[in-house]
Amino acid sequence: MKPAMAADDVLAVIDLLEHVHVTVWIDGGWGVDALLGTETRYHADLDLAIAISDVTAATDLLQSELGYTVSLDQMPTRLELGDDQGHRVDFHPLVFDEQGNGRQQLPDGNFGIYTSSGLAATGSIAGHPVRCLSPELQLQFHLGYEPDDTDRQDVAQLCRHFDLPLPELYG
Repeated sequence: MKPAMAADDVLAVIDLLEHVHVTVWIDGGWGVDALLGTETRYHADLDLAIAISDVTAATDLLQSELGYTVSLDQMPTRLELGDDQGHRVDFHPLVFDEQGNGRQQLPDGNFGIYTSSGLAATGSIAGHPVRCLSPELQLQFHLGYEPDDTDRQDVAQLCRHFDLPLPELYG
């Protein structure tokens, strides 16, 4: 069974956005796999951290070039797009400060903080280099909620691969 968002689908989105100089960082499950350098599991979507100022241009481009439409608008927290083949892209809009740290407004009024160092990582998908969240930032974003089996798998692999301590919640 082909994953809803296979590596080729991810690279098509990333390549299209980077071609017009829209910078994105791969977050979520694909971000973990990018750090590991291999596809480890099924991916229902592609999570992308993106400057809030680039969301409209990125949305317009994905609509015109790849047939995506907005399926869930929870701006300024997130914007989900989908196509008729079941592919989903979930934008996590960031407002950047002078130091390059990004802030994502959360539904409860708090902010998710994407540190500049956490946005400095690179990984690979199907042998292609990509920007992604650092292992430490990935781990931080896996805290504060009850993890499911997929979260447990992702965190265990990150900790093992990067020799990081397993968070207590995952022990």
